Amino acid sequence: MAAQNSSFTIRSGFSSRNAHIALTLLVLSVFLNYIDRSNLSIALPYLKDELGLSPSRLGILLSAFFWTYSTFQLVSGWLVDRIPVGWVLAVGFVLWSAATGVTGLLHSFTGLLIVRTVLGLGESVAYPSYSKILEQHFSEARRGFANSLVAAGAAAGPGIGLFVAGTFMERFGWRPFFILLGFLSLLWLIPWIIWMPPAKKRSSRERSSHSQSGILDILLQRSAWGTFAGLFSINYVFYFLITWLPYYLSRDRNLPTTTMVLVAGTAYLLNSFTAAISGWLSDLCLALGSTPTRVRKTFLATGIGGAGMLLLLCAFAPNRPAIYLLVLGSAFLGICNSNIWAVTQTLAGPNVVGRWAGLQNFLGNLSGIAAPALTGFLVERTQHFFSAFAVMAVVALLGAMSWIFLVGRVEPIVWREPQDRT
Repeated sequence: MAAQNSSFTIRSGFSSRNAHIALTLLVLSVFLNYIDRSNLSIALPYLKDELGLSPSRLGILLSAFFWTYSTFQLVSGWLVDRIPVGWVLAVGFVLWSAATGVTGLLHSFTGLLIVRTVLGLGESVAYPSYSKILEQHFSEARRGFANSLVAAGAAAGPGIGLFVAGTFMERFGWRPFFILLGFLSLLWLIPWIIWMPPAKKRSSRERSSHSQSGILDILLQRSAWGTFAGLFSINYVFYFLITWLPYYLSRDRNLPTTTMVLVAGTAYLLNSFTAAISGWLSDLCLALGSTPTRVRKTFLATGIGGAGMLLLLCAFAPNRPAIYLLVLGSAFLGICNSNIWAVTQTLAGPNVVGRWAGLQNFLGNLSGIAAPALTGFLVERTQHFFSAFAVMAVVALLGAMSWIFLVGRVEPIVWREPQDRT
């Protein structure tokens, strides 16, 4: 019989200690995940000089990752609802780490374009897997903090990666960094295979419900469209920052490399810190009697709306105020990150959370295609970042409205029973 502690649902053969180790490994995996997907932005100045790429072609390279990352979310969501999720994550991890290592060996735009799509394919399993694992092994009362650690790992990846990669690339070039990071990351698989969470055994009623509720059922939910639009807006801002921020600071603000690394790295790490704190605070608010609806929506709307406005002001400010606004805007973005998937996990429930997360990540990560490519196009046409910041701010405000008005009450949806099928 399942037992409970303050953080985990303890299942047979899966102790509290092992659950904490598994969570730590999830955070480490997303940390490496976001270094892998953001390190190309750090190498942009080197790529531009070495391969003679225009801003629009750099934007295409940055967005190529999301062509497959978004598309394969649907497949990944389907897989984690049917195959032991720990192994799905392991296979994806191998694929994305190998793609990162191979990147350092390539010398053409076409080769880089292909390997970035392979990287997106591998990383597409990550968030459906995280949502499945956290929904199965964390209660609603502790889910905010668990998700916040994953969100903190995602934000810390570009932050710490920028400090390390920026220094490393300046001394040794960009290629050795990709090769070492990609192939050394594979060591993560050893502890994961030992401590991965066991698959949850489902009752016959759950299996029947699982087969009944599908993509169409999710698409008929108004709240689902609210989470899709809300994630799109948050990702647009986040990907705008992790793909173009180093280039913006070094080429538009004319900051030297060391200063650029310090500013951008601080922004990313502060995002990570506020994500972790916000998750803890959201769980505290729930413990004090507030409702998941009020808590989750407040953090989400405040975070994305505040980030959009602060970053818009950054575009028009002189250098020093712009840096402060940039860092503060990144901190506000962290406020919402810890509650995105907590909402989805609660609404979807255990039987369809993988498919909902996959569908949400598919539509939400279309912003990963749009933000880098559109920013590159606007910068090339206007020769500055003002219009790119303005578009980002509009998307952020629309996202805040989606979380408030489109998403309904944050409580488990009652899915159709098998006998209701016609």
